[in-house]
Amino acid sequence: MFEGLRYPKSLDEALFNSWMEAGRASPISYCYLLIFWDELDEKYLPGFAINRSEIEEHEKYGYSPARQLLVAAYDLYSESRVG
Repeated sequence: MFEGLRYPKSLDEALFNSWMEAGRASPISYCYLLIFWDELDEKYLPGFAINRSEIEEHEKYGYSPARQLLVAAYDLYSESRVG
């Protein structure tokens, strides 16, 4: 996942799937998986959101010099990309 010049490096699909499962299994009713790129550690990190409006609160990769930047957001249940 996330291959090409638009992304800093690829993401292992098994890791992505484990994040999806963790979000679904959480006792908190998360609806979205947020994938962040950490500039200092040079790795992807998961995040979760309950409301879609929370996605817009994060700075996006390619548009900010911040340390952790949102690369993508996925609906945990339909697995469709929403951001």
